[in-house]
Amino acid sequence: MSELITGEQYALRAGPYQAVVTEAGAGLRELTREGRPLILPYGADEPAPAAFGQLLIPWPNRVDRGRYSYGGAAHQLDVSEPERDCAIHGLVRWAPWRAADQRPDRVRLTHRLLGTAGYPFRLDLEAEYSLDAVDGLCVRVTARNAGTATAPYGHGTHPYLTAGEPIDSCAVTLGADRYLPVDDRKIPSGPSLDVTGTQYDLRKGPLLSDRLIDNAFTDLNHDGDGRAWVTLAGAAHTVRLWADEAHPWMEIYTADNTPNPREGLGVEPMTCPPNAFASGEGLRHLEPGEEFTGTWGIQAAS
Repeated sequence: MSELITGEQYALRAGPYQAVVTEAGAGLRELTREGRPLILPYGADEPAPAAFGQLLIPWPNRVDRGRYSYGGAAHQLDVSEPERDCAIHGLVRWAPWRAADQRPDRVRLTHRLLGTAGYPFRLDLEAEYSLDAVDGLCVRVTARNAGTATAPYGHGTHPYLTAGEPIDSCAVTLGADRYLPVDDRKIPSGPSLDVTGTQYDLRKGPLLSDRLIDNAFTDLNHDGDGRAWVTLAGAAHTVRLWADEAHPWMEIYTADNTPNPREGLGVEPMTCPPNAFASGEGLRHLEPGEEFTGTWGIQAAS
């Protein structure tokens, strides 16, 4: 019997919202409100292009040359982005995840991450996607160290928001006071900088226009519920992504090197910045038995 290459498709619905989550990587393949896409979708029988909707575990973004030291030992990850000589976006985005619970408006998927030569640690992972008729999508990601040694850990996610038009004509709002400069290989080239007076100042919702951005932002402004927000506003529609305080970094990517350049905006909540395995900045150190959870979501503006 033939199967879709992304495996089982978990369709969710609540009021005007619908979503599809895949067995492959527990990825978010579709999210719509009243039939209108809120993220760039992809086909069930194709691999997720440019990390569309994928979970990035146990590190988001890049590790320079795949090399890091931890616990007094040197480690070498597979170089999964050879053009930049980096290991990118973790180890689980193509792995099968098992449905532990499924209901019409939610699904909870789990994955056993076993140790490898480059990451000799053992994690139990859980991703719960839920829809609400008013508040839209909420995603809760939990990692538990099921091994015997302290494990380095970070996570992120990689949806591309869409307002139904090219992003150049959209206004983008992100309450972030600092951004991280990077070199031509997208590795941090220094400490975070003040966004004031730069193209990275998105605090007042400028038109994106021809800005080229593939940077992490921090010093995020949170609302009374502890959420940081990114808003993409087009002529007819507006979509918003939020992340809780477990995600002090937000990558913004103008999708210049994707199958459909600048049709969607990569908005990536992250628990740590790029190259955290090597730099140690923002890295979580999970003791045996310890859990860490982060939550984020997407909704259409009312």
